[in-house]
Amino acid sequence: MKVTYLYHSGFTVEVEDIALVFDYYKGELPETVKGKKLYVFSSHYHKDHFQYKVFDWAEEYDVTYLLSKDIRARGPEGKTIKVKKRQELKVDDLWIKTLCSTDVGVAFFVRVRGTCIYHAGDLNWWHWEEEGPVYNAKMKADYQKEIGAIEGEHIDLAFVPLDPRLEKAYGWGIDYFMRHTDTAHLFPMHLWGGYKTILRFLEDPLSEGYRDRIVKIAGRQQSFELPEASEGKAGN
Repeated sequence: MKVTYLYHSGFTVEVEDIALVFDYYKGELPETVKGKKLYVFSSHYHKDHFQYKVFDWAEEYDVTYLLSKDIRARGPEGKTIKVKKRQELKVDDLWIKTLCSTDVGVAFFVRVRGTCIYHAGDLNWWHWEEEGPVYNAKMKADYQKEIGAIEGEHIDLAFVPLDPRLEKAYGWGIDYFMRHTDTAHLFPMHLWGGYKTILRFLEDPLSEGYRDRIVKIAGRQQSFELPEASEGKAGN
């Protein structure tokens, strides 16, 4: 199983003869996806999570697009599926469940060929001091409610924001997620190029107990070879 970090929140995941692309923003697809069935996921319309360029891939690849309904672009006819919040659907060999973002759009929970993948999009614990206590209390409750929908699940790969702009709250979303799911490998994202934020988090007492499952991303187009999916036992 191969994971390639493109940029920001964009990743490709290759499982056997299938390749999944999540929240493309910038970068190049790895050469190894050629000849594979391509599934392109876009969690919402923000330009750092969706680009019209992805539609050009239909000329070169056998591709299916799974776009959050807030994305107005129709996509190639017969190749595009619009998804809404808290929906379950089966597409070929993929079983997909969506969660409701705490910002815009959806998060994706995907099972494919025995592998379980979670991509948060902009579903995160967005704690902004300037918004005040009422906003932040609601944000906390909304985030925990959505993660509750996958409470205790064994997840092979997870992609979750670690946004340095949140200052002291930068790691709260990942911490809650890791302590309420059984996740084998977590890729921090939404870093805006701030890869040192990952190193900071690995030294933070907050990550104690699971820091060995946090993947160190160092730059664009970095690829990671991971072991095949295995059954896990849920636990906090």
